[in-house]
Amino acid sequence: MTDGINADIRTFIIESFLFGDDSQPLPDDMSLIDNDLVDSTGILELVGFLEERFAVKIADADIVPANLDTIGKIAAFVARKQAS
Repeated sequence: MTDGINADIRTFIIESFLFGDDSQPLPDDMSLIDNDLVDSTGILELVGFLEERFAVKIADADIVPANLDTIGKIAAFVARKQAS
């Protein structure tokens, strides 16, 4: 179920933060924050994308690295939000 979510998130990150450069691997477990791919403004862009694309509502309390630091964590978070 999260495979499609992963793909959509990966595409968004590549287009928005890597300017379309998909020449470097972007594994599901790579920290987007520690590797300086996403900063605080980028997290807000990511949240906006997730809310619009996946029709979920993300509370301020949900905006933490445990939910938004890797593609895998983001996909699992979105799947949980969609299930509730």
